[in-house]
Amino acid sequence: MVVRQVQDDLVFLQRLDPILALTDVTLDELHTFVDGAAVRRAGQLTFELCRQHLDRVVLVPEGRICTTMIELYQNEGIITEPAGALALSALEDAARDIKGKTVVCILSGGNNDILRYPEIMERSLVYQGRKHYFIIEFAQKPGQLRQFVDDALGPTDDIVRFEYIKKTNKERGAALVGIELKNKADLAPLLTRMEQIQLNFRPLGSEELLYDYLV
Repeated sequence: MVVRQVQDDLVFLQRLDPILALTDVTLDELHTFVDGAAVRRAGQLTFELCRQHLDRVVLVPEGRICTTMIELYQNEGIITEPAGALALSALEDAARDIKGKTVVCILSGGNNDILRYPEIMERSLVYQGRKHYFIIEFAQKPGQLRQFVDDALGPTDDIVRFEYIKKTNKERGAALVGIELKNKADLAPLLTRMEQIQLNFRPLGSEELLYDYLV
């Protein structure tokens, strides 16, 4: 079984058949968050070994890798780089196959700067569905933000980012708002409450350019 990160390997998965058909490929695009496993083309020796022994490819989302890294650090005191946590992150997809069996995962590589942990935490929360970004238009009159805090946010919802985007309009102002939830199930009630108080808002999705600057 070979484990790979998802970002690059949406392409890799599409090309899995020719790999199993003993044809080497080169990726057109490369994302380097899991830099220890990010290569455009497999080395000849590596490819020959995979050609002989490969029977399955598991794709692991980057956010899940981040979650694994944080859990290892918080629960076990182990610092890993993204590639080092890759194999352990794949266990979720192999749960049925490994039930009742003895499994060994190699955690290799501690080349990870502690300064990266805010980014890793961010990616983990987004992957878990606990962090969301919105563009919200507030009327420029007293009490608007207070109403949002009192009537839209739940008791465990936190505003983790608030930034006005355009301040020239005297009537209304759009703000970038980041909200962290305790549980991903809290999102639907939050959206319902925002609609009930007639907020003009738009969730930011991963396909938008601005989102790439946030996550």
